[in-house]
Amino acid sequence: MCGRFTITDPLDAIMDRYYASITDGFEYKPNYNAAPMQFIPTIISSKDGNRLGALRWGLVPSWAKDDKIGNKMINARAETLAEKPAFKRLISSKRCIIPTNGFYEWRKEGSTKKPMRILMKDDSIFSLAGLYDTWTDPDGNKLSTCTIITTQPNELMVEIHNRMPVILRPEDEAEWLGRNNNDVQYLSDLLKPYRASEMRAYEVPKEVGNVRNNNEDLIKEVG
Repeated sequence: MCGRFTITDPLDAIMDRYYASITDGFEYKPNYNAAPMQFIPTIISSKDGNRLGALRWGLVPSWAKDDKIGNKMINARAETLAEKPAFKRLISSKRCIIPTNGFYEWRKEGSTKKPMRILMKDDSIFSLAGLYDTWTDPDGNKLSTCTIITTQPNELMVEIHNRMPVILRPEDEAEWLGRNNNDVQYLSDLLKPYRASEMRAYEVPKEVGNVRNNNEDLIKEVG
């Protein structure tokens, strides 16, 4: 699964990376411990180009009775997207990118679990594949939410966890966001483990396990 990540680059760097403009009302600050049910930076394609805004992490389908279901929808398995009612209609038209510079996963060692941070070798921003939807409550208030797609682990991740988030290759990002691309089979083929040779991982402080902790000490290498 993918349950925590970081996005700490300057706002201008994120906008430049995705050729994106800011959605009205979007406020950004570095996040060293992004967690489910928080509003997270997200890239969506619009008729006016790529837009950087915020979606709440934990998908609430448009047909849901209430928004509590979002707690159970932080991830979507790539292998079963076409089978799940909450996801199968979204892959053709409601795709997004969650920009990040690293994600956390806990590696089991005996009876203990050690938090690891996984990132690119060059520390660059990379793109997690996501889906989004908009839910309307009984009073007419709209809530836009997202989920992060996961897949099988690559050679680096298999030593840490049995799942990893889908990281889009830079050359596939435009196709994933493209408003005119509704070829579900083609899009599904993009949801593969990323190249392990371009990634690295290191142990971080156990304090990352508490979502209330959110500072740059969390990404410091232990030892």
